[in-house]
Amino acid sequence: MTQTKTKKTRHVPHRSKRLPKGLHGGIELLLVQSVEHLGSQGDIVDVRPGYANNYLLPQGLATVATDHHKRMVEKHKAKLAEIEQARLSDLQSLADLIGHQSITIKTNANDEGHLYGSVGEPEIVAALKRNNITITQDQVRLTGPLKELGLYTIKIHVGRDTDSEVKIWVVPSVTNDEPVEES
Repeated sequence: MTQTKTKKTRHVPHRSKRLPKGLHGGIELLLVQSVEHLGSQGDIVDVRPGYANNYLLPQGLATVATDHHKRMVEKHKAKLAEIEQARLSDLQSLADLIGHQSITIKTNANDEGHLYGSVGEPEIVAALKRNNITITQDQVRLTGPLKELGLYTIKIHVGRDTDSEVKIWVVPSVTNDEPVEES
């Protein structure tokens, strides 16, 4: 009876599967998180094997770019693009609504038309809110506070690449300071 020896091989888990080669000879990975100087979340990148095996894969920043993962990312990007398109159309309709507004702000002023205070972002936001338009103070683009009576055109930054203008009338508030004549 002859005895045969079997050779035992050591199983290395991270090297048991071959990682897919990219177009430039590196390893093709799908980024799970954005990595500075490499790409953003969902990008398929081609990196050197050492960078993939020693940093991106162990840190959970990337995964192997299989055909299934690529299809899922494309579906997800299409859904995100659809959501972004709907958001941009909502912003554009809000900008159109703001553009058709003419707002009157009453404030105290002297006889020469100088305001005792000033009209700034909070007053403009409150006036728009009375017209059922909700914006924040940082969306109002003033070059400085309004300190005189008159008509002003103020720029409102609604969202990314979407601006609008609103006409604001600053008028004196009516007071009864005149003496009443008695008969």
